[in-house]
Amino acid sequence: MKRIFLSLLLCTTLAVAGGAYFLWQQYTSFLKQPLSLAAGTVFVIESGSNIRQVAKQLQRQLILPRIHVPFIERTLDTELLFVAHARLEKKANQIKAGEYALRADLLPGELLDLFVAGKTLHYQIGFVEGRRFSDIVTKVKNHPHLKQTLTDVDYADLMTKLGAPAGTQPEGWFFPDTYNFPRNTTDFEVLKRSYDTMVRHLQAAWAQRSPEAEALLKTPYNALILASIVEKETGVPEERPLIAGVFLNRLRIDMRLQTDPTVIYGMGESYQGNIRKKDLRRDTPYNTYTRKGLPPTPIATPGKAALDAVFNPEATDKLYFVATGKGDGRHYFSKTYREHRKAVIKYQLNGKKSRYKGDQ
Repeated sequence: MKRIFLSLLLCTTLAVAGGAYFLWQQYTSFLKQPLSLAAGTVFVIESGSNIRQVAKQLQRQLILPRIHVPFIERTLDTELLFVAHARLEKKANQIKAGEYALRADLLPGELLDLFVAGKTLHYQIGFVEGRRFSDIVTKVKNHPHLKQTLTDVDYADLMTKLGAPAGTQPEGWFFPDTYNFPRNTTDFEVLKRSYDTMVRHLQAAWAQRSPEAEALLKTPYNALILASIVEKETGVPEERPLIAGVFLNRLRIDMRLQTDPTVIYGMGESYQGNIRKKDLRRDTPYNTYTRKGLPPTPIATPGKAALDAVFNPEATDKLYFVATGKGDGRHYFSKTYREHRKAVIKYQLNGKKSRYKGDQ
């Protein structure tokens, strides 16, 4: 009886050992076998998913490799091996939700590490300097990978939702940059990031403002308004501090800013590409030919360079500037109106004095 018991025990031990060896072989083979991936495969882990649910989804999408066992002539699923590997590595509770782009040569262990690292697929949206808030809204609404949650009513009350002071207009408050975001990011979340970034830049720049900027602009919002004008007046980086200096000189002596971009903004939809004499004479809150001081709001979204130029303008005695018309966006700067008149005739009117209408 004792011999029979020992024989059974030995057989059982051998069977268990054999089974364990077989499982270990399958496990190590599984880890060395690349995933079954088509080019451009994307895998999504939904929020709240556990490791077993993820493994089952991987198997269902035919991403996990299957193992062929010769002596039983069967091909086995490997989702349990993936779960076992995650638990052996103590990473089963560390996977992160999101959308993942999978390489064609990934191994199962590398796939798990990708999920743990949370290296999710990201998309981009870019806001460009000098664009209006309406352009930003259009871009957000048309982005295919942003979750649209805001209604027209929400957009009308957007600044309140962002935590801005009551009555704040949205123009100029969204920092131009490229923003990366993962799947399921909402339109509001992207707009809030852009708004918060502008607030930070404005506060940091105001803290480092020049005495002249402080004396003439009084508030960060006034600086934002002037920066938007500088942004629209030139695309030449080195000119921005000088143009800011010209405008501050005009504010100092209570001279009208007389800048076309503000007139264009005030014209709204009626602007068709040209400013006529009657447009310069038609009074609007944004017509800096008819009104002194700054317009009531920014006219576009200024970039960091325009903000820095306003807070630290170039010291200058110039009061006028005119585009040189050479196609490089540069301007000629003048101290007196007489000099400016000559520059306009030279650069804008091909030297024909009779065409100059500035004195009328």
